[in-house]
Amino acid sequence: MEPIVDHMEVTVGDMRTAVPFYDRLLPLLGFDLKRRSEAVIEQHEKHVVSYEHPCMGFAITSPLGVFAGEAINRRKPGSLHHLAFRAPSRAEVDRLHLELKAIGAEIVSPPREYPEYTPAGYYALFFKDPEGIKYEIVCTDDGGSEAPDMPPQQTGKRRR
Repeated sequence: MEPIVDHMEVTVGDMRTAVPFYDRLLPLLGFDLKRRSEAVIEQHEKHVVSYEHPCMGFAITSPLGVFAGEAINRRKPGSLHHLAFRAPSRAEVDRLHLELKAIGAEIVSPPREYPEYTPAGYYALFFKDPEGIKYEIVCTDDGGSEAPDMPPQQTGKRRR
């Protein structure tokens, strides 16, 4: 089996805030809004907006009523710590940095090289959506000898 993600669903606190943000964010990452769908599934107490791409699906969904208003904490057990999207070049990371600022994303860390991460040449930016869910745009192709799809080196350094 190949470790390929088919789709993922992220629970957000407020769909009224999240949907307009993700409608601006996901096209920057290659998703076509023509492939966006929305549903309310009463028996699951769920409002879901799905964005489909040939490589993967991404969806945002409302919380259960009992969790409405609960703060997002990426370090809470069972939570998404962050999600990284791979960019083909450092120039693309830099371009997306400007686009993310323009749509109102909170930039946590602007583009820079992270020598503490592997592989060598790890170049990334980190940002949060309006509710504090953390994302990363990363390029691991430093033009060196290590291919970007190789596993992390056994140096004690870890990918973020």
